[in-house]
Amino acid sequence: MVKAAGRTKNPARTSVWLQGKAPRGGGRKGDQPSGLDRDRITEATVRLLDTEGLARFSMRRLAGELNVTAMSVYWYVDTKDDLLELALDAVFGEMELPDPEAAPEAWREQLRALAEEYRTALNRHPWVSPLVGRFLNIGPNWLAFAVAIQQAVRNTGLPAYTQNGAISAVFQFVYGFGTIEGHYVARCAEAGMSPEEYYREAIGTVRGELAEHGVLETASELMAARAGDTVAEMWQRDFTIALDLMIAGIESLLAHPRP
Repeated sequence: MVKAAGRTKNPARTSVWLQGKAPRGGGRKGDQPSGLDRDRITEATVRLLDTEGLARFSMRRLAGELNVTAMSVYWYVDTKDDLLELALDAVFGEMELPDPEAAPEAWREQLRALAEEYRTALNRHPWVSPLVGRFLNIGPNWLAFAVAIQQAVRNTGLPAYTQNGAISAVFQFVYGFGTIEGHYVARCAEAGMSPEEYYREAIGTVRGELAEHGVLETASELMAARAGDTVAEMWQRDFTIALDLMIAGIESLLAHPRP
């Protein structure tokens, strides 16, 4: 293991995937804590983060979940950040990526599928969004996701100098949408309420407290036009329309390329 002082002096050593942080387990078989491996530890980390959240996660809690000592976990990883990075990449392994051999003309479907998969990951695991910007994101599952995105945007036919902008427009939007949606679902769970119950109570409170505010008139018109019987249906409608606008923006660039 790396000593604490060494971690402080070398802050750039930030990824479990970089050279020098290769998977443990090269010693004698008898040296390894019985019944543990990185996959099992990573699965338990994801499970614990899903149930208790990022703020409450600790090596001690993880060791308790695995019914081992904390030192047994450190045999496989150097730091808690290593575990969080492994868990983050594991989540991206849940995604179903488009067929790389699919016809380039199917770029719209490819982008939509990737956007929905990313949104689902952010929604299902609310702890993911703050970690995406914290690590280098160079694990194998994240890189496979990034390659699929690049291929889909390349298939649009956009000139190379606009492709990063298109990726940013679509997937930074998805990041923001999925983050807000995931945090909403987490708040409902913490309150012990369904999304519909929480929504009705929140709307009722706002209307009561801001009854005289002019913003409510416009907001009420927008909410009345928002189709869907459930919160999930309303989220889906908003997401689909926003993604339609992103696709239309790409098509506009293709039809009217900038000089």
